[in-house]
Amino acid sequence: MKEIMAIVRMNMINQTRKALTEVGVSSMTANDALGRGAGLVDMSLLKGAEQGYEEAISQLGQSNRLIPKRMIIIVSKDKHVDKIVKTIIKVNQTGKPGDGKIFVLPVADSISVRTAEDGDSTLDDL
Repeated sequence: MKEIMAIVRMNMINQTRKALTEVGVSSMTANDALGRGAGLVDMSLLKGAEQGYEEAISQLGQSNRLIPKRMIIIVSKDKHVDKIVKTIIKVNQTGKPGDGKIFVLPVADSISVRTAEDGDSTLDDL
């Protein structure tokens, strides 16, 4: 079992949800998130700002602000991870900074609260 955590642009959440549903993913969670990647910040300016240089601080401007994003969380059987990741990339990839990030993490178990059933049987079968 794996947890797939994807950070995507706010305006891409509906297309991503629709594409995931089309490949058989009906169970997912989406949360608002704030963040930024290193690509949006001149790292030399950031280091200068951290050291207290006022020139660097003034030049940073808005580049250190956090950008609204959407975080999608899906717990999946191992055999479906590749299909889900490829679907998320296909929908969200523009080739520009800010397209997002995907993390795949191990999950020890999944338990249905309603039935107390556990393991892979609690997950979507694509």
